[in-house]
Amino acid sequence: MVLIKTLLCLRRFYGTKVDLRKLRPMILDRIEKRAHAYPVRSMVPVAKEVLLARNAHINGVSTLLNYIPIMACKFCPEICIGEQGHLIQTCWGYRRRAKNRIHEWVSGGLNDILVPVETYQPHNTFQHVITHNQRFDCDRISAIVALCLQAGADPHDENLNSSSTNLDAVGNKVNGTESLSPKDLAFVANQTFNAWEALRSGVQKLLLVYPVKVCKYCSEVHVGPSGHKAELCGMFKYESSKGAHFWMKANVDDLVPPKIVWRRRPQDPPVLVNEMRDFYGRVPAVLDLCTKAGAIVPVKYNCMMKVQGLSTPVNNKIWQEH
Repeated sequence: MVLIKTLLCLRRFYGTKVDLRKLRPMILDRIEKRAHAYPVRSMVPVAKEVLLARNAHINGVSTLLNYIPIMACKFCPEICIGEQGHLIQTCWGYRRRAKNRIHEWVSGGLNDILVPVETYQPHNTFQHVITHNQRFDCDRISAIVALCLQAGADPHDENLNSSSTNLDAVGNKVNGTESLSPKDLAFVANQTFNAWEALRSGVQKLLLVYPVKVCKYCSEVHVGPSGHKAELCGMFKYESSKGAHFWMKANVDDLVPPKIVWRRRPQDPPVLVNEMRDFYGRVPAVLDLCTKAGAIVPVKYNCMMKVQGLSTPVNNKIWQEH
């Protein structure tokens, strides 16, 4: 009998027609009232720590690049930490190029290891949706800086101003850095890696409170509860969507891309080859850069680095003889 009553209630509920036009004013009113609850006071110190960590991270990587070179592929985003690139055939190149080819390496820079992620600067947490015609009326700033602004960071703070500088300008500024001893270089590497972990941890905390969206088909990020309507998505520009983004919830990797690279271990050959690619480790580029500079990373990354892993397959004949 109870089951029958429950089914009747569900039928009555789903059978009721709701006029969304009448609910729209109520929904907009709730959104406006919700905006008064932001920024959350407890998250303001977290936003400041994120800006400090971002500033230290950018300056640290810029300093390390003066001593440890990186190579970038000419036709794809792949990079390699070291004086020469690997021979692993993972280049997908341009659209008309053949896939899985050997990379063509050139000297890399700061933007190759720290991928810039920009977004439209929001004025408040629940502002009106940016239309396609308004795309040039809003400034483009770093997504992390925009998130910290919404979290209550002071836009006139010196830490914010130094953190929002262009990556190329920072890279040119540290070209004249004085020579560092191996001990000092290892200290900078440890500080840089700690700043990278603090940056990702802080962004993760902010994402639990402040909504951020990312396009499902491209790398566009929008800080706010709903994405903008600028038709800039190149994935479907020839289809009926006309370049409109398909928004979904963003995570830490969307705002702080880890930039995964192949890592060479002491037991590996001087140049990584394609035949043994399954034995090599795959780690974030910052981790590989800092370890090459002398940083000591936590044990939790040993699985990614494959520290004790083999560099070549085990000879089956040896096992058969035993």
